[in-house]
Amino acid sequence: MAPSIQWYPGHIAKAEKSLVEQLKRVDAVLEVRDARIPLATHHPRMGQWIGNKGRILVLNRVDMISSRVKEQWQSWFQGQEEIPYFTNAQKGQGVIAVAKAAQAVGEAMNQRRCDRGMRPRPVRLVVLGFPNVGKSALINRLLKRKVVASARRPGVTRQLRWVRISDQLELLDAPGVLPSQLTDQDAALKLAICDDIGQAAYDNQRVAAAFLDLLKTLDGNQREKTSSRVLSDRYRLNPQALTGESYLVQLAEQHHQGDIERMARRILTDFRKGDLGELALEFPPCLG
Repeated sequence: MAPSIQWYPGHIAKAEKSLVEQLKRVDAVLEVRDARIPLATHHPRMGQWIGNKGRILVLNRVDMISSRVKEQWQSWFQGQEEIPYFTNAQKGQGVIAVAKAAQAVGEAMNQRRCDRGMRPRPVRLVVLGFPNVGKSALINRLLKRKVVASARRPGVTRQLRWVRISDQLELLDAPGVLPSQLTDQDAALKLAICDDIGQAAYDNQRVAAAFLDLLKTLDGNQREKTSSRVLSDRYRLNPQALTGESYLVQLAEQHHQGDIERMARRILTDFRKGDLGELALEFPPCLG
């Protein structure tokens, strides 16, 4: 059974109330999702927040999925009449295309203002997404210098902050926003595996075991290597027909003198750093 995961810290609840007020001032939304789990990192209230505003969809951490999976998601989103922008914000990959998309939004907005006899002004974008999907890193890349705290862990941004990118663009950096309740526990599990949710929400051992079980269901979707081969190569122990929990226990005995917590953290860290290779945890619905 998948581990129960719930988390809704006070600073996010408070920030969400402020966010609703600030959304009245923005022209468009830059929504950032995790390319490994594009569906799980879509906030159910995003459509309500955006309303009639424009949206730029960014799938960050493209370096952690294969080119094949990227193409699958690109085709799927285009079928939904959406244009996804794939980025690796830590390295700057794909950021120029995002900047151009933001510029286009601004030009269209100011053309409408000019048509009404109003003076042009900078376009105001809000950057929204779950914790730790790379929003602050993306802003720093757009600005070409570090102006907001950025780290590969959730909860670094804790308050709303306007950042002026140029004479044409202003961005509102917002804390990661989570649903008030994580009713979809399959999605919540993927958020925990990818570290797109605070660690207070879950138990590392149960999540690591569930991750190992999940890998088996993904075989054949994204790479030639099976999960057994990936895990055997990394940890020198074949999972064979073991459950994720049993395999975790055996790995702990072999590598860390039976310390299951330490082994669980190691497995999750290896995945999050990309040491297990290019591993997507979600695929377009017609392919998954």
